[in-house]
Amino acid sequence: MTITTLSRRGLLGAFAATLITAAPSTSNAFGILRGAGDIRRIRMYSGRTGESLDTVYWIEGKYIKEALNEINHFMRDWRTNQVIAIDPRTIDIAAASHRLMDVNEPYMMLSGYRSPKTNAALRAHSRGVAKNSLHMRGQAADLRLKSRSVGQIYQAATACHAGGVGRYARSNFVHMDCGQVRTWKG
Repeated sequence: MTITTLSRRGLLGAFAATLITAAPSTSNAFGILRGAGDIRRIRMYSGRTGESLDTVYWIEGKYIKEALNEINHFMRDWRTNQVIAIDPRTIDIAAASHRLMDVNEPYMMLSGYRSPKTNAALRAHSRGVAKNSLHMRGQAADLRLKSRSVGQIYQAATACHAGGVGRYARSNFVHMDCGQVRTWKG
């Protein structure tokens, strides 16, 4: 006889996976919620650590604490292994942009949280790194997709009208943050 136990997180995940296929599209919603739906899911991988993340982190108006903890760990400063709380609004922007592009491919995350030490080291080698970067507050992510151009990702993120969106075509990534609504090209 085999006994299988299902944790609360496992049950929520199974429930959410069932609902994702049945969830209606909310493409007529406004702002950050456009394309986000009643269930929010984020899919990313890191070429730096080899880790992948595929999690439902929000269901019907509530963030799932365990999923946010997984996101915090995944988006840590891999150079120092420091973990902080990632602002869920940043994840919302990335998830809504992803859904607007109608792709199944996970984002490749180039940068999530950066410690002040890491930010200073990167700044010493690149003029494109802001002194007071929102990465240091857990409020930004640098992302790319193989199946979409920088321009397409930029347009989707900009359509959310929810934060800062930077287009870095030469480096092949888009910066998304939950700061003031603004756009730029790097």
